[in-house]
Amino acid sequence: MPSFDIVKQSDIDKTYRVARIMGDYDVKTDHAKEHFTGSIDLPDDWQIGVIWGGSGTGKTTIARELFGDQLINGFEYTAKSVVDDMPKQCSMEEIEKMFYAVGFGSVPSWMKPYSVLSGGEKMRVDLARALLERDFVVFDEFTSVVDRQVAQTASLAISKAIRRTQKRFIAVSCHSDIIEWLEPDWVFDTNEMTGFFAKADVLKNRSRLGNVGEMSGKSLGVIII
Repeated sequence: MPSFDIVKQSDIDKTYRVARIMGDYDVKTDHAKEHFTGSIDLPDDWQIGVIWGGSGTGKTTIARELFGDQLINGFEYTAKSVVDDMPKQCSMEEIEKMFYAVGFGSVPSWMKPYSVLSGGEKMRVDLARALLERDFVVFDEFTSVVDRQVAQTASLAISKAIRRTQKRFIAVSCHSDIIEWLEPDWVFDTNEMTGFFAKADVLKNRSRLGNVGEMSGKSLGVIII
């Protein structure tokens, strides 16, 4: 059962402007301190998970604390084509298969440098590279830079790709719509610091997400301060 007890403290430099804000809005230095604590009771057999919540609720902080070695938040791309930036030990057949699996099916784009790709293409290239390099991937800011239609199709592609393998994938995101399309085995909600085992049959309608924790019938253990 992964657990976390994280304190984030920001040192405040009391310049004139900072002091003015603190006085005008009655903000104390204690407000710069954040405390996240809880535990996630993961299923024994899982492949896809989601850490989901609003901005500032501790998603990335918790993901880094629990799964730091697997956390992906960007790669360095130096080749003139993204296909040459893929892991050297992978065959062309493996690379092509992964590109198609994550929905990156534009063959001319395979020969372009990463810098000229669209936001959706960059996300798919990052996903393909991560899954080619690792068996356990935690992807921060999942679908945050793409429109929601692209996010949905990418989530569906990733879900299918992961289920065909023995790999594990955790999406860290502020968007709840991906849950319906990823159909994860578990979800942890950092808005409420609660979680649930996600069932595909209760994720078919996005409007029901607000009650999914109650419908799932099994909560994750969480300590709330």
